[in-house]
Amino acid sequence: MSFDFKRMMKFEHNVGQKEKKYRLYGGAALLLVSIFTAQIVLLLVGLVLVATGYSGWCPAYSGLGKNTCSADETSSS
Repeated sequence: MSFDFKRMMKFEHNVGQKEKKYRLYGGAALLLVSIFTAQIVLLLVGLVLVATGYSGWCPAYSGLGKNTCSADETSSS
């Protein structure tokens, strides 16, 4: 499996609704923990998870050609 940089720049929705929730909740939890523990790594990972959960697009998924959206989710987005 190779990483495709051209596909990564298309910005198509590739994160499903269920995974969006998990990313938002997990990212928010990491952000909260990073505030109390002063861990920069947790802050950065939390920010990435919240951003990808909110936008519905993951650049790593795009590059690898992975898509967790169902057909009806992509048409309604």
